[in-house]
Amino acid sequence: MCITPGTSDAESRRWLLATLVFVVGAASLGAEIAAARLLAPYFGASTVVWANTIGVVLVALALGYWLGGRYADCHPHLRGLCLVVLTAAALIAAVPFAARPFLGFSVDAFDTVSVGGFAGSLFGVLVLVAVPVTLLGAAAPWAARLAVRDVDRAGEVVGRLYAISTAGSLFGTMASALLLIPLLGTQRTFLAFALALALVAAVGLGWRFAALPAALALAFSIPPGTIKAADTGTVLYETETTHQYARVVERDDGSRVLELNEGQAVHSLYRPGSYLTGDYWDGMLYLPFASRPDLHRAPNRGPMQVGSRIAILGNAAGTAARAYGRFFPRTAVDAVEIDAELTELGRRFFDLRNPRMRVFSEDARPWLRRVEGGYDAIMVDAYRQPYIPFYLTTREFFDLARERLVPGGVTIVNVGHPEDSEQLERVLGRTMAAVFPHVLRDPIEPTNTLLIASEAPLSSARLRAATTSLPAPLRLPARRAAARLAPRLSGGEVYSDDRAPVEWLVDSSLLEYAYEE
Repeated sequence: MCITPGTSDAESRRWLLATLVFVVGAASLGAEIAAARLLAPYFGASTVVWANTIGVVLVALALGYWLGGRYADCHPHLRGLCLVVLTAAALIAAVPFAARPFLGFSVDAFDTVSVGGFAGSLFGVLVLVAVPVTLLGAAAPWAARLAVRDVDRAGEVVGRLYAISTAGSLFGTMASALLLIPLLGTQRTFLAFALALALVAAVGLGWRFAALPAALALAFSIPPGTIKAADTGTVLYETETTHQYARVVERDDGSRVLELNEGQAVHSLYRPGSYLTGDYWDGMLYLPFASRPDLHRAPNRGPMQVGSRIAILGNAAGTAARAYGRFFPRTAVDAVEIDAELTELGRRFFDLRNPRMRVFSEDARPWLRRVEGGYDAIMVDAYRQPYIPFYLTTREFFDLARERLVPGGVTIVNVGHPEDSEQLERVLGRTMAAVFPHVLRDPIEPTNTLLIASEAPLSSARLRAATTSLPAPLRLPARRAAARLAPRLSGGEVYSDDRAPVEWLVDSSLLEYAYEE
């Protein structure tokens, strides 16, 4: 059925306008969620990227409201409104196909760490989604203009339409985040919203305009293909989990790495034939021995162990947990990873095997609050690149960690940072020192420092004394770590749950690093 201004069926017209504003509201916010997901493999999912995405969408909607109001007064016709919505549908459908070459170019053009993330994501969102979102913004005031027949009831009619539009926005947000992206992927999420828009617009325009919905339906058969090519090596697997974009890359030397979102950092590393990585994960194996050595012997006084229980918060694909299973097979490992699909990738691609490992697919701090404790070591390596979650950096968190340790147990935090940047480390060191009387640092890599804290004294001498009892592959790196161990850096402030500006601090560090480059 074609509904035109001359149609006498006012009830059908009213239902069409209501349906149209609902679908437009859903597509507006659904496209915002999908756009942020589209940018994540290239620029990450930091608050900067989200701020850019939300800001551009809000500006586009505001511009659309203004333009829609003006054009509705000049052209108060349903046909014009439906043509605008149909055009927006076509543009939204094109977004994921234009994204790969365009965003790849943006990464190359803005390859200056945080500056690149900010400028590239802002420009990318502007080009890819601003125009269709502006057109969608025009729909609500245009529909309101067409729906108002009686000025005395204008407030009621407009209020009802905007309530319907807001309900659509809520539906689009939840559907895209919880259903469409996990089940269909980002490309088909864009297509799903475009198809819904095209269908409702075609109802108002007539059967002659049914070609676009039909074409969009056929576009679902187009395979998504590789989201992002590897800079070096071969992409073995990539997926969009419920939390992030993840991919496994095999390098030329046969090693494998787990990259999340923009891939600036490696979250797990596997070297064939070895349980050591030559990177910061190795430090988690021997740094606990910097505290009282007697805490690390098994009850039968057998070979040296890292206590009887440890917890790894941010296990990813299980690099450290795998090594514990090899070198300390009697140590029970509680591996906490909020993204369950990363654990599956660990088992499939990273030889993650440890008979004494229990995996918990939960957020780290709520999990730590729930468990009884009794851990000899708690290791914190949770990052949503480039940020460590703020609630894992506060005095209250370290109070909780201390309560979950056995007397003399240790907490080890991986501090990822730009090369030669010390701001985050100073803050974390100071905050840990507000809870633990002893804090040392191991600058194990140019971009990683391991902070170790305990109620018991910590020293290089204790670690050095323990090396003779360690498994042979750990002795040399442990002796090197003993030579690096030093007191925490001075300065910094104590973060609390009320105030922990991790994102601001990390962004300022990245901007400083980018400026120096």
